[in-house]
Amino acid sequence: MPADPTTSPRARPTALVTGASAGIGREFALQLAARDHDLVLVARDVARLEALAAELRRDRGVDVEVLAADLSDRHALQRVADRLADPGRPVDLLVNNAGYGLKGRFLRNDIALEEAVFDVLTRAVLVLSHAGAKGMVERGHGAIVNVSSVAGYIASGSYSAAKSWVTVFTEGLSVELAGTGVSATALCPGFTNTEFQQRAGIGKPGPGFIWLDAPDLVRACLADVARGRVVSVPGWQYKTAVGLLRVLPRPLLRRGLRPPRAGGRAR
Repeated sequence: MPADPTTSPRARPTALVTGASAGIGREFALQLAARDHDLVLVARDVARLEALAAELRRDRGVDVEVLAADLSDRHALQRVADRLADPGRPVDLLVNNAGYGLKGRFLRNDIALEEAVFDVLTRAVLVLSHAGAKGMVERGHGAIVNVSSVAGYIASGSYSAAKSWVTVFTEGLSVELAGTGVSATALCPGFTNTEFQQRAGIGKPGPGFIWLDAPDLVRACLADVARGRVVSVPGWQYKTAVGLLRVLPRPLLRRGLRPPRAGGRAR
């Protein structure tokens, strides 16, 4: 088994987590604090970040820095990149988790909203991975987790396309990082019990067995990072689904996702 790239020769490693105020990002913060990581928490909701930071300082005794930023704003994104690049305060683990989805189909959405989501899901991952990886390579250790999605294996609008980019980008980054002591892992969750569906207004579809719990998901991901896995797909149901999606013909996937015609029923 390879050495865990999230460890550090310093007394306590530091992790930076984006989208840390809720859901999977919050769970990463909780579990990393329990593993004795200091934290830099990034999100738009300052009140939530401060409350989480206070909880972790009190319960885990770790140092927690709050960095409020809307990653769709290029100036705010640059502040986070600058924090990652600061040689005096090195970051050992970067978790690019920030993201959200839009209700409705691409052509019915305002393009400004689509651009903002695109910037958070893809450009922020690109910029922060670049800033974080350069310092980690110089120090000879570190890890990057880019939260993608099983949705990246299908063809379902701009969210699916963005997540496909995240997975492929992370795979390419892992090749470039080989032999440096730094790893890159794409986490591809399926449906997970968080606020994501509620905030996106898309409900909670499907039977109960397809829903993952965030604590189990994050534990599985961190175990995969320690093993050096490039793509982490937690849950037997999603490992099976991704295995099938990788071999199904793309035209078949596209037909299965075709919307109903106006005035008619889906075929």
